Amino acid sequence: MSATSVTRKRGKPVSGAGEAVAASKRRRKTDSAGARGKAKGGVKMNEEISSDSDNESMTLRKTEEEAEELEETAQEKKLRLAKLYLEQLKQQEEEKAEVRAFEEDQVAGRLKEDVLEQRGRLQKSVAKEIQAPTLADIRVLRGHQLSITCLVITPDDSAVFSAAKDCTIIKWSMESGRRLHVIPRAKKGAEGQPPGHSSHILCMAISSDGKYLASGDRSKLILIWEAESCRHLCTFTGHRDAVSGLAFRKGTHQLYSTSHDRSVKVWNVAENSYVETLFGHQDAVAALDALSRECCVTAGGRDGTVRVWKIPEESQLVFYGHQGSIDCVQLINEEHMVSGADDGSVALWGLSKKRPLALQREAHGLRGELGLEQPFWVSSVAALLNTDLVATGSHSSCVRLWQCGEGFRKLDHLFDIPLIGFINSLKFSSTGDFLVAGVGQEHRLGRWWRIKEARNSLCVIPLRRVPVSPAAGS
Repeated sequence: MSATSVTRKRGKPVSGAGEAVAASKRRRKTDSAGARGKAKGGVKMNEEISSDSDNESMTLRKTEEEAEELEETAQEKKLRLAKLYLEQLKQQEEEKAEVRAFEEDQVAGRLKEDVLEQRGRLQKSVAKEIQAPTLADIRVLRGHQLSITCLVITPDDSAVFSAAKDCTIIKWSMESGRRLHVIPRAKKGAEGQPPGHSSHILCMAISSDGKYLASGDRSKLILIWEAESCRHLCTFTGHRDAVSGLAFRKGTHQLYSTSHDRSVKVWNVAENSYVETLFGHQDAVAALDALSRECCVTAGGRDGTVRVWKIPEESQLVFYGHQGSIDCVQLINEEHMVSGADDGSVALWGLSKKRPLALQREAHGLRGELGLEQPFWVSSVAALLNTDLVATGSHSSCVRLWQCGEGFRKLDHLFDIPLIGFINSLKFSSTGDFLVAGVGQEHRLGRWWRIKEARNSLCVIPLRRVPVSPAAGS
């Protein structure tokens, strides 16, 4: 067969079954092409659908993540608040621990102070903190007609009792400065009159609980009063001369008294009874003081001695150092004391030595014409209990404040407080916030001369404190 015929055969249209077969083939091709097209189109559609689902899932994931983030923020907030609460608890515990440590330190400090106080070695440093007051700061309370001879301050510092040569006792309010009560002079020989003193009152004492007040006079009498109401309770007799010194033993109602009869007597005020008498001084005793130990100290006047009386042993320690009459004495703590004499000297004593630890001569200077100078008498002394602060009085127109050196071996002058007249009595308040001076125109023990410019009065001197840095203090 020729090529032409083959060509024709191929190019000839197919009829009958051949055509059907061809048509079928064409349909199959078309179907397969369509199927392929559908398949391709299906893939595209599937791809588009899967893209939409991805977006939805991403949105869901984002929403879930945001929700999770929101949940985490709430949890974080709870966690933060919990941490903050724990930090606050920790801070509170630390503060409590600091407070406990501070309290323990305070307790330890107080225990140490108590031990030192019992041993008589406590010496708090306060003198350098005291500021000198001005004249305007001083309160003057007037009510006595004659020279004030003695005073006492109640344990709570709310009131002061003053007594004078006019034989009266006045109770003053420290807050208002008003007279709360007056115990008038008693007339000698008059019957049916209220009890009182009929001669110069030389000394007073108040019990540490503020219950009893004792007063002694030139008529050899000791009168016991109820301090709150100033009601007379009883009278002690037994001294054979003027009662010149009184002191209650701290924490008890045991009363010590001394007199110009050279004796020291012991009384029990609560039981209204006499206990015993001790002798030893060679001249009239001028003053007496006591703290919590069962002993007292006395200033022996012209016999030139300071004596410590041990009551249970009925023994005494004798101290020498002043050249003149020792007119005043006060305990600083259980082991140390300060005294003043009419030779112008002020002495610091320790119970372990018979001579002064420190002696300040001419403590208030000199008076008189050139070549005939005489020292100003030291008529009163006061010490702020268990500290280094001491005050002395004279008729040199001032009260002088002093600082005791370490171990009470030195006496340094701090400043003067101007007051005209005889400073017959000085007392610090228990807190050290003020000093009270009893001022008179005459000396408490006599009438050697008179200062006319003076006013018989009670002077309340405020003592303000300014903390001193260690560098400044050194």
